[in-house]
Amino acid sequence: MRQPPLPIRLGAVGYLNARPLVYGLDRCPRFRVRYDVPSTCAALLHEGAIDVGLIPSIEYLRGGPYRVVPDLAIASRGPVASVALFTTKPIGEVRSIAMDSSSRTSVALVRVLCARLFKIHPTFEKSWQSATPELNSGPLPSADLSSVLARADAALVIGDSALFLEGSGDPRVLKVDLGEAWQQLTGMPFVYAFWAGRPEALTPADVRALQDARDEGVKRPEELAQQYLAGSPDRQARGAEYLRDNIKYYLHDEEQAALDMFYRYAAEIGVVERAQPVVFY
Repeated sequence: MRQPPLPIRLGAVGYLNARPLVYGLDRCPRFRVRYDVPSTCAALLHEGAIDVGLIPSIEYLRGGPYRVVPDLAIASRGPVASVALFTTKPIGEVRSIAMDSSSRTSVALVRVLCARLFKIHPTFEKSWQSATPELNSGPLPSADLSSVLARADAALVIGDSALFLEGSGDPRVLKVDLGEAWQQLTGMPFVYAFWAGRPEALTPADVRALQDARDEGVKRPEELAQQYLAGSPDRQARGAEYLRDNIKYYLHDEEQAALDMFYRYAAEIGVVERAQPVVFY
């Protein structure tokens, strides 16, 4: 098998929820890691600027052919806390949604939930992006959410911004957790992202190294939260709880079945051209 030039270029997500998946990889000479928002990880993989990316799950259907690292994912079973709609209206009355363009899976999930669960047909605005993690700029300021909700009925917010943003202090602002909504619709977990690359990008030893990084990372929610949120000690306990309880890092049979369902639903409403099962390394 032909290997890419050393080191393997990994495109990782800069949000807190990805830290268990990259634990120790920056010290491994086999990998060179860069951090971006999820949509940028996908774009870099599609254009060949990285070898393997932690990409939004919907992007598997928009490039490639790719292979997926087995048994690794960013997923949730029920509330995810970091992917949400914020709105001042009951969800059934929402007529416009400002989309956070940082993750295309979250955008696709909103469209699926609007069609199948919320039973609404809003207009979608793709005109803003939440805080960029590679700049360590922190959660979305409250003033930004207020300005977005001044021109749209709801706003999709993802990542650290959604985790720590609680309605900008306005009691009228409701947070609709999309992981919880998906479980309400399907009774299943949801897969937001996974490692994917071209078929020749990884050897079996590389796959094991990525799985080992996950195994070590999931043991250390408190340590990772303290490191990532070093400038916000008041948020470290919540960050550790989030890593431990909200985010799941495995791609088992039920997650694969949920992923197939999401792809099918997305194809039915035209978000992607067609659904197809993932192929693993």
